[in-house]
Amino acid sequence: MEPIHFLDEPITVHFEMPPVREKLPPCPDGFTWREREYHVTDKLSEWSDFTRRGKMARNMRPAHAAAASTRGSLNVGRFYFRVRVDTGQVFDIYYDRAMKDIDHRKGEWLVYREMAE
Repeated sequence: MEPIHFLDEPITVHFEMPPVREKLPPCPDGFTWREREYHVTDKLSEWSDFTRRGKMARNMRPAHAAAASTRGSLNVGRFYFRVRVDTGQVFDIYYDRAMKDIDHRKGEWLVYREMAE
């Protein structure tokens, strides 16, 4: 698959059963993006990235950083899902655990890119 549009825009996700852990979410059942509802028909793949970015990359001892790179740490990590939606489109979406500010502590969901099959 090849990316055809890079988007990186916020979405609102929907779960039939709310996740047990908000910061360790499963693939959502659907999402709203640009005021349109999308239903996930297939989860094609999933992966995670626990890379520490910016100042977060320098604030941990090397031994702790090695452990955190495999499981994440507070406010660090992204969970990606490649999904097919009811329109037939394929998107990569992700949950970013980073706290944006005091009012947005839980992280956010984004649509990363649209893929061509």
